[in-house]
Amino acid sequence: MRRTLPGAALTLAALLVASGCAEDAPPQAGGSTSTEGGGSTCGNEVTIDEVTSVGLAFDSGGRGDLSFNDATVAGLEQAQEEIGFEATELSPNADGSNRGDLLRQLADAGNNPIIGNGFQFSEDMDTVAAEYPDTQFIRIDGGPSDCANVAVLTFAEPQGSFLVGAAAALTSETGVVGYVGANTSELIEGFRAGYTQGAQAVNPDIEVLTATLEPGPEDGYNDPAAARVAAEAQIEQGADVLYHASGSSGVGVFEAAAAADVWGIGVDQDQYNTIGDPALAEHILTSMLKNLDAAVYESLTTIVEEGSVDSQNLTLAEDGVGYSTTGGFIDDLVPQLEEYKQQIVDGEIEVSATPAS
Repeated sequence: MRRTLPGAALTLAALLVASGCAEDAPPQAGGSTSTEGGGSTCGNEVTIDEVTSVGLAFDSGGRGDLSFNDATVAGLEQAQEEIGFEATELSPNADGSNRGDLLRQLADAGNNPIIGNGFQFSEDMDTVAAEYPDTQFIRIDGGPSDCANVAVLTFAEPQGSFLVGAAAALTSETGVVGYVGANTSELIEGFRAGYTQGAQAVNPDIEVLTATLEPGPEDGYNDPAAARVAAEAQIEQGADVLYHASGSSGVGVFEAAAAADVWGIGVDQDQYNTIGDPALAEHILTSMLKNLDAAVYESLTTIVEEGSVDSQNLTLAEDGVGYSTTGGFIDDLVPQLEEYKQQIVDGEIEVSATPAS
């Protein structure tokens, strides 16, 4: 019996299955088959007939980050429970310089498919995919790949961030809200762009304070102390709602929010549920949901059912992103947020992935 993950699983399932069908040579028992990658510059189009071992290379922060990595783990573990494959997890070193080696280690051990969790795997994954042309790689985030054996799952983070930005502005009593980002990469800046646009859609005069944690441990994704300092500085300037896009660093934002009796906004997962500290959870207004768990789960089950999976960009329309209501703190705001959501889905509101300043 298939368990479903909350929210997005059924929508993503239909999308992934529809795109994942490939007319390849029939698979041989116990392995995979491949065809030359058409217009791709590396790798082969891989069809896996049986998933027996899956590799996962984590982003900075590793398992236990209560955010991006743990969301991917949730999808992996549900698929593992249903399918019965072995799973190997590896984490990068502090500066992330061994990402390519992690992928090679997983490939040498016979894992197929292999998941690289994070846009920072982009260059390394394409290099390693060329070295292992008959292994299926799945990258979470980043730009498109030229390799036929690399599927990229991307998400419309600015759209989801728009909605929590609107929630922040609707909740704020001071007219000042804050944002703490891990770094200024194109991906992370998209969170800031959407959040700011959403807040300004509600209140054009709202002030959005911004802080960035880099340079720091693991590109700003694993520095709760620095995040707390940044959040405290914003609170001193009047911010009463603070959003973070900083992986496990976000714990520091929640600590600052709880100490000052203001609101924090989580990211990637429903951090009200995952934070593990009731005192902090009571100050998490909402979270921008990046439904990695459903996407990873459906990608793996699609490979089992169809033999392959294609790249996807998952938006509000597919429930690839969204917002949480756990805790009941924004229940009264849901009608307004849903109206904004529909306007985005219908194209009436275009959310920019680039901050205005």
